[in-house]
Amino acid sequence: MFRAVAGLWRWRRNPLCRRTDRAEGWLALTALLCVVLGAPAAGLAAEQGAERALAATARHQHEDRRQVVATVVRVLPGGGGGRTDPADDPRADQRVLTVWSAPDGRLRRAAVTLAHRARAGDRVRLWVDSTGRVTTPPLDGATVASTAAAAGTVVAVAAAAAVETVRRLVLGVMLRRRWERWESEWSRAGPGWGRPRPSAAPN
Repeated sequence: MFRAVAGLWRWRRNPLCRRTDRAEGWLALTALLCVVLGAPAAGLAAEQGAERALAATARHQHEDRRQVVATVVRVLPGGGGGRTDPADDPRADQRVLTVWSAPDGRLRRAAVTLAHRARAGDRVRLWVDSTGRVTTPPLDGATVASTAAAAGTVVAVAAAAAVETVRRLVLGVMLRRRWERWESEWSRAGPGWGRPRPSAAPN
């Protein structure tokens, strides 16, 4: 791409520069501008759009979810990635049965997986939604920003790759047509190439 752009500038006033050379140079220049200017713009737009959507989701989650303090009733078997006894590995996840009091005063129970060791009677913090079901913590600002930035980067890279793909496809069509013209011209000039022209008869 850069070579074609440099060639367009170097050959811009050269009489030997063919029309196809100029076309390839302009194609490369257009693609370069799209990559340098268009891809970052597309990535920025995608990042801002993702950030707005994620921020709205985060606000809704913060309104719908709350933390409760639950009590571990007992340790359940099968924690730690399929281990029958998670106590064998202090780093293993542990599945426990918990109970807590809902705002209406009723007791709620749920089996949850903890990333740390717990025993019956221990108190743990859980996130629950408005229906009382155990859920994940709401999105925070750092997660929203990092996820939006990742989305913008992916879109920018994909846009640049799409521009380069289109450039290569168009360039392939141009080269194929050039070869077709060369073959057509050679078919007309080839049979007589190198043959001496007939001289005029002497007076």
